[in-house]
Amino acid sequence: MFENLLGQSAASQLIADIEGASLAPSMLFTGPPASGKGTAALELARVISCEAADKAVRASWNCPCPSCNRHRLLVHPDLLCLGSKPFSSEIAASASSFLKETGSPSSRILFIRSVRKLLARFNPVLWEDEPKAGKISPLVNSLEEDLDDLAFLFAHSSVDAGSVTKLTEEIIKGSFKLQSEGMSETIPIGQIRRAAFWSRLAPASGGKCLIIENAHRMQEEARNSLLKLLEEPPARLTVVLTAPRPLCLIPTILSRLRPYAFSSRGAEAEQEVIRRVFKAEGCYKGGIGPYLDSFLPVTSDALEALAAFFAASVAYRAALLSKRQGRSLSEEVVQLGKSSAPKAEVAGLGRPKEDTAAVINLIVEKAAKFEVRSLFSRFLSCLLAQVSMSAMSSGTAPSVSFSQAWKQCSDWAETAAGTYNLRPPQVLEKLLIDLSLRMAEL
Repeated sequence: MFENLLGQSAASQLIADIEGASLAPSMLFTGPPASGKGTAALELARVISCEAADKAVRASWNCPCPSCNRHRLLVHPDLLCLGSKPFSSEIAASASSFLKETGSPSSRILFIRSVRKLLARFNPVLWEDEPKAGKISPLVNSLEEDLDDLAFLFAHSSVDAGSVTKLTEEIIKGSFKLQSEGMSETIPIGQIRRAAFWSRLAPASGGKCLIIENAHRMQEEARNSLLKLLEEPPARLTVVLTAPRPLCLIPTILSRLRPYAFSSRGAEAEQEVIRRVFKAEGCYKGGIGPYLDSFLPVTSDALEALAAFFAASVAYRAALLSKRQGRSLSEEVVQLGKSSAPKAEVAGLGRPKEDTAAVINLIVEKAAKFEVRSLFSRFLSCLLAQVSMSAMSSGTAPSVSFSQAWKQCSDWAETAAGTYNLRPPQVLEKLLIDLSLRMAEL
């Protein structure tokens, strides 16, 4: 068991608890992104549902029992997954591995699982009576049909490589669209309530497993609803939450979870995961996270440059507003412009602009229209990092009002796009205007 979880000592702890019949009903897996928390949660769900009588194969990755077969393809009725994460990069990376070795069953399963991790978030259990369900259902159904067509192709002895490539590209395109239009960055209370109802129904086999990834992104009402489930969990339910750090969760929830820590792997272990899982040769700087990001339509370097251009434009607009009002510009804003503008120019984005539409149109175009949802969140993270670096380069700590303005506006933008599904161009326009005004008033 846990053969597919590489380079993590938490696997040994889980195995010991399973074999010692001391597994807790509710657990928390913490650690940095791409450290294997989600993989471990899915593998735990498979292990506790295994129906094999033969001890020699029981709970092994290749166990032939019906339950393990369904779990490997992530279609088991006793598994329910919630929570947003950057599925797009994993799907694209898995597709690349699959297309290199279409005859490899492991590469094919890797790709199928990557898509089904996304589809699991659109389980009808979670979307019952949701207003957006009618809009999302055609996308979900189309992806399901494409996966069925892929299985049909490989059910025959002769597989046409061109047909496989075309179908794979369609699946990637559909997955990106589904994540962009259907996924919320936060976990709404409605999904937690439906998950709690599902948890109390009788399992199809041995027991149920509820997995909530990035549980720290739950709305407040959702946290309260989950707490009720954790206080009185059904007898045959296992709950696994994942989060970057324990303190990301409120104490009342944290106290009801047994923690398992997933650490950052060393460089050698990271390269081994990339080679064994994604069949990639060579050395990849930065490890698994940057490797996965390399398959997105916009690179990290490009996002950092766009963030610098946005920050420089805020500083430039603030300077013009201050001049018109006869006010002096704060040193923090001056330093922000000096730090950001050269980075944007070196990247070929030109000088900062006053024209709101020109700034937004350039960023949206260069960011592939933010059609991959995770790109917008990463852009906002790059923006805050750029602001932080500019403050550090000045040698003096920024004022509270300066720091708060950027943090508050960024949080609003994250919520507007992630929770209320406002389009990134709309969000960026308001963000640019609001920040320019606030910077001019410092």
